Amino acid sequence: MMGRFTWFNATSLTLGFAFLYIPILLLVVYSFNESRLVTVWGGWSTKWYGEVLRDEQFLDAAWVTLRVAFVSSTMATALGTLAALALVRAGRFSGRTLFSGMIYAPLVMPEVITGLSLLLLFIALDVNRGLGTIIIAHTTFSMCFVSVVVSSRLVSFDRSLEEAAMDLGATQAQTFRLVTLPIIAPAVISGWLLAFTLSLDDLVIASFTAGPSATTLPMKIFSSVRLGVSPEINALSTMLIGIVTVGVLSASIVSKRSAQRRAAQERAARAAGQ
Repeated sequence: MMGRFTWFNATSLTLGFAFLYIPILLLVVYSFNESRLVTVWGGWSTKWYGEVLRDEQFLDAAWVTLRVAFVSSTMATALGTLAALALVRAGRFSGRTLFSGMIYAPLVMPEVITGLSLLLLFIALDVNRGLGTIIIAHTTFSMCFVSVVVSSRLVSFDRSLEEAAMDLGATQAQTFRLVTLPIIAPAVISGWLLAFTLSLDDLVIASFTAGPSATTLPMKIFSSVRLGVSPEINALSTMLIGIVTVGVLSASIVSKRSAQRRAAQERAARAAGQ
């Protein structure tokens, strides 16, 4: 029996959402503040957005962040999907426990430890830190999230569809490309978006693995905030919130349409079988 929705539940839910979203709302409102003092309201203005778009340092940091996020999330999606296939489809094999532990370790490992260990690795290998080392670091810690998302879809996957394709003469590679991959595509896309978001948000690991030639946007924002919050930071943060919101809504719409299309195909297949 479902519990009743009481006033206590409603109050707790309201306070929880207010605690999460009122600070974000205030940040968005004060990004349109005319005054340079972020705590003093001076009227509505959009000039700080223009200041951000003309700031070369912020633009360079944003470009570095987007490149790192795109490349690392793509690599993490490919490796994470392969790892999920190995864990779900390969059955019991020698070293499976160690392999799964190594895949899932970054989920619970503190970011400071991950960043420090990667820094020591790059120093030991005499690798110059820069864009490449940040990409490697982000791929390492985001791959496990992709693996978890894809594994959850593979566990509930109907293997009879693959068997039917191979009975009709398809090879394993063709079966994966034409049957398996389209069905698990929503999970793969979700894993890519999750890895992309984690890379955009990362500060700690990037701080350890970045060099003087590569500064990500979170690192730039953090260094600027240490000198005091400025209206440009509010404007930049609002732009990031808008980009993330559009991305989440787009992903939700695509996932919903994919689910509807898959359900329609399954109904059509059942009707044809009858």
